[in-house]
Amino acid sequence: MKNITYIISDIDKAIAFEWIVKHIDSTKINLSFILINSSNSFLEKYLIANKIPVYTINCKNKLYSPIAVIKCKKLLKKLNTDIVHCHLIMANLIGLSAAKLAGIKNRIYTRHHSDFHHIYFPKAVKWDRYCNHLATKIVSISDVVTNILVTKENVSKEKIIKIWHGFDTESFNNPNQIKVNDLKLKYNLNNNSPVIGVISRFTHWKGVQYIIPAYKQFLKEHPNALLLLFNGVGDYELEIDLLLKDLPLTSYKKIYFENDITNLYGVFDVFIHVPISSSVEAFGQTYIECMLSGKPLIATKSGIGNEILINNGNCIEVPHKNSLLIYEALIKLLSDNLLLNNITKNAKNSVLEKFSINEMIEKLHSLYLKELPN
Repeated sequence: MKNITYIISDIDKAIAFEWIVKHIDSTKINLSFILINSSNSFLEKYLIANKIPVYTINCKNKLYSPIAVIKCKKLLKKLNTDIVHCHLIMANLIGLSAAKLAGIKNRIYTRHHSDFHHIYFPKAVKWDRYCNHLATKIVSISDVVTNILVTKENVSKEKIIKIWHGFDTESFNNPNQIKVNDLKLKYNLNNNSPVIGVISRFTHWKGVQYIIPAYKQFLKEHPNALLLLFNGVGDYELEIDLLLKDLPLTSYKKIYFENDITNLYGVFDVFIHVPISSSVEAFGQTYIECMLSGKPLIATKSGIGNEILINNGNCIEVPHKNSLLIYEALIKLLSDNLLLNNITKNAKNSVLEKFSINEMIEKLHSLYLKELPN
C-alpha cells in the first residue's frame, strides 16, 4: 500500500481531482490531500464528504512560505507519505521543499503552465527551475510543455513523463438534458439563437479580445445571437470590457463562474477557444470538453490543440490573433449543416478513448506503483 499525498494550491473547485478520488485504486493507494490557500473550498468539502484525509495551509505571500513549508513537512510526516504529487506553482514550491526536507524520495509535480513565465514573468522562471530541480519526476500534460521543459529549462527527458488530462467522457458525451434546460432557464437563453460559447479567463493570452470584434460583425447577420462569456474575470478585464461596450447589452452575458461544467456545453450552438500562440496554452481542457460534448469548435492551435485539432475535420482552425477569420469561421459553420455535423462527429471520435479518465488513471497507477522506486 502506497501513501500518496496530493498538494494543491489556490483551487476552489477542480472536478479532475474528484475524478481521481473516485477512480484511484484504493486497495493499493492511500490518498490524502494538503490544500494551500483553499480553506472551505468545494474541493475540501468533497474530500471530507468522501472521507479522504485533507488538511489546509494558508500562505498569504512569500514571507509566509517558510512557515508553510514547516507545516507541510509536519503533515507529510504525520501522513507517513511515500509519494508527493504537487499541482500549481505555490503547491510546487511549498510541497516539493517540504517533501525534500521530510526525506521523501519520490517527489512529483504536474506542470500546468507552458511558457507563461518565460513570456509574461521572466523573473519567475527561477522558481520553475527550482521546482524542476527538486522534483524526481515531472508530469507533462502536452508536447508543448515537454518541449519547454527540455529546450528552455534544460530538464532531462528521463525525468519527464507525459500524461494527458483525463475526463469523465460519459458525462460530457451524454449530458443531463434536464440540467441543460435548467441552465438555459438560468441564463434566459430561450429566445436567443445561435448561442456562442466561450470559457476563458479575461487574460491577454486567452485571446478573448479577438472574439468580440468577430462577434460584433457576426451580429449584423445574426441579430438574435448571444455571446456567453464564462470565467469572465481576470487581469485583462478592463480591456475586454471596453470592447464589449461596442455590443448591444442584450447580445452578450458575462458570467464569473458556472459549477455545472459537464452540462454547460449543452447550451452552446458553437464554441470558440483562440489562445494567441501555439505554446501559451499548456493543455487547454476546453478543447476536449467541447469535442466530447458534440459542439462545433472554432479554435487556434495551442497546447493539446497542436496534437489533436484537424482543420475542417474535427474543428474549424483559425490563425492566431485574427478576428476576421473567426467571423468567417462562424458564418461558414452555421451555413453548412453537413460540415457542422461532420466536425462534431469527428471531434467526438477523436477524443473519446484518448482522453478518458480511465486512461489517465491507468498511467498514474503505472507511475505510482511500477515506475517509482520503493
